[in-house]
Amino acid sequence: MAKRARPSRPKPLLHEDGGPIKSRPVRKRNPAQPALPFDPMPTRVEPALAQLRKVPPSGSDWSWEIKWDGYRVHVHIEPSGVRVLTKGGYNWSHRFPLITEAAKALGPATMILDGEAVVLDEHGRSDFTALQKSLGAEGRRSGSKASPAIMMAFDILYLDGHDLRKVEYRTRRHLLEDILLNAEGAIRLSESIDADPVTLLEHARQFELEGIVGKHRDKPYRSGRMGDWVKCKCVQSEAFLIVGYEPSTSSREGFASLLLAAYNGTDLQYVGSVGTGFTERAALNLRKLMDKLTWKRKAPPVTYSGRRRVTWLQPTLIAEVEYLAWTSDGKLRHSAYKGLREPQDNADVYRVAPNGNENLET
Repeated sequence: MAKRARPSRPKPLLHEDGGPIKSRPVRKRNPAQPALPFDPMPTRVEPALAQLRKVPPSGSDWSWEIKWDGYRVHVHIEPSGVRVLTKGGYNWSHRFPLITEAAKALGPATMILDGEAVVLDEHGRSDFTALQKSLGAEGRRSGSKASPAIMMAFDILYLDGHDLRKVEYRTRRHLLEDILLNAEGAIRLSESIDADPVTLLEHARQFELEGIVGKHRDKPYRSGRMGDWVKCKCVQSEAFLIVGYEPSTSSREGFASLLLAAYNGTDLQYVGSVGTGFTERAALNLRKLMDKLTWKRKAPPVTYSGRRRVTWLQPTLIAEVEYLAWTSDGKLRHSAYKGLREPQDNADVYRVAPNGNENLET
């Protein structure tokens, strides 16, 4: 009869002699293998942009929120500090100190927040003109003041070692809400509104808001104007190049109106003028700036058939202009000046279609 195998005795946890426990020696890391399974934080991300739509798309695939009127910013919260980057990639942490301090309070997590730097009026609406004044940029090419602007955050691109740009929007939104749901400081959550977009747009008009923005819930974050984000505006407001001015008949230091241009392909197209919306200070500062940009060539920078006396300019200044509609001959109707865009903001100059005035964003 075969003998049964005797069960092996378990090894004692401690040596019988009571000596210290020794761990196994750590092997050296194979340099061919990655050191950490984390994604490196991007130095800068080109923002996702919304396509302009006259009618909002319907369906449950879209998430809607208010459109804010300010400067697009990405807030990078890193171990080395906080950077508030403009659309053009400039660090404006010193110009948005409240946003910078609020971002520090969100640490020690590392993240990239996407949103809009705004100044709110007494009704909680974003006021672009007030933002310009707070930056000291009213009528000047570049201001230097620190602004009390806050940030309305609407997306998160990176969180604690994970690049979220390939993740669908609904998940990114969930993470953003977890971080900012109870935030009441200078970084606030841009609320998602569960409503029919047509009804929401009508309410936005009644409350004199700029418009609404829709984001496809199942799309990743893609830089540029890819159609994953759309915007519908209550009041038309776009950026145009200042190509000239009509001198004032009552003041040598002022002007009567600004002549504006948009891109048509690679060429500039005259789209009319704007003569209202200026404060006296803004007009004087803008005139001083324009006097340094006088056009030296014989032919003007745009085709112009008007009879007004015009001082033509190098097309470098970008004005934010509000308007009601377009005329049949491609000119702005009921336009009003809102402010001068700063170069660091990298504002998109309006582009007209080759056969009409509909923006090529649509």
